[in-house]
Amino acid sequence: MSDTKTPVPSQTPPHALAAPANQWPSFSALRGEIDRLFEDFWPGFGASQTPRRPGPLPGATAPAIDLTETETGYRIAAELPGMDASNVELSLSEDLLTIKGEKKEQTEEKKENYHLSERRFGSFQRSFRLPRDVDREKIDATFDKGVLTVLLPKAASAAAAEKKIEIKPGS
Repeated sequence: MSDTKTPVPSQTPPHALAAPANQWPSFSALRGEIDRLFEDFWPGFGASQTPRRPGPLPGATAPAIDLTETETGYRIAAELPGMDASNVELSLSEDLLTIKGEKKEQTEEKKENYHLSERRFGSFQRSFRLPRDVDREKIDATFDKGVLTVLLPKAASAAAAEKKIEIKPGS
């Protein structure tokens, strides 16, 4: 038996703890992955590849969107805090539904010893390709307490076009 001892460093060198720069994906890459996952899950309702302009307001570049499907239609709910209906535009061009908005905020405070003036603004745009079964003539939108809700009813002919196919056992 030998009685040799190997020295153990008392501290881990700082470079050993640092992650390589390419190990952590950027937020845009993460968003791309989430968009791709959403498109895989709901292929007829994918967000378009329309670029978004970054703005100084947090959340102004991409509002939170909830998308749900029922037997009778689809529902899109966009969270737009601090905005009202006059700041939002909803348009339909062929099968592309687009939500656009712009928020401007300005505050000014004058006191005896100082003058504070702040301006913040930001805009966003989100587009969705509509599935073929949406009745484009009956789309309805409401805006209440900072939430835009768009109801997209399914056409009656879409429900009638669905057909169950019997599966027969093999011989």
